[in-house]
Amino acid sequence: MWLFFLFVAVPIIEIGLFIQVGGFLGLWATLSIVVLTALVGTALMRAQGMAALKKLQTSIESGGNPADSIANGAFILIAGLLLLTPGFFTDTLGMLLLVPPLRKSLIRTVAAQLKARATGYATTGFKTQTKYASDTVLDGDFEVVEDNVNGEPGNSGWTRPEE
Repeated sequence: MWLFFLFVAVPIIEIGLFIQVGGFLGLWATLSIVVLTALVGTALMRAQGMAALKKLQTSIESGGNPADSIANGAFILIAGLLLLTPGFFTDTLGMLLLVPPLRKSLIRTVAAQLKARATGYATTGFKTQTKYASDTVLDGDFEVVEDNVNGEPGNSGWTRPEE
């Protein structure tokens, strides 16, 4: 369904906006605005993209989690593509993606959606099982079973022998 929106509805919205704005401002003013927003958007995208790349390098060098920097970079790239696409609707979406608080909010929303989907499914071997997240807590006891008769842990190859 989103492909339909992307390939049919977005161009229709853009054509309608071009007609409305062009009728109000005139041809040359409308075209000037489209070119100006592409230039300003490209400059903003370049500046924010370089900042995101620097933040990514810093987080990798310090051993931190680079996921936030990667997500920011991806949304900045999407913003750049939207800004380079001629039109008022795509320019507006691209400019909104370049606003850091809005981008952070969108990243949190997308991450929550991905997390919800990830808890819904798990893959084991070649068979996919559906798991449902629930708030049910199962209480249980466990008992450690020793590998050797002497009570010493066995050498499975997965652990380091104690010295």
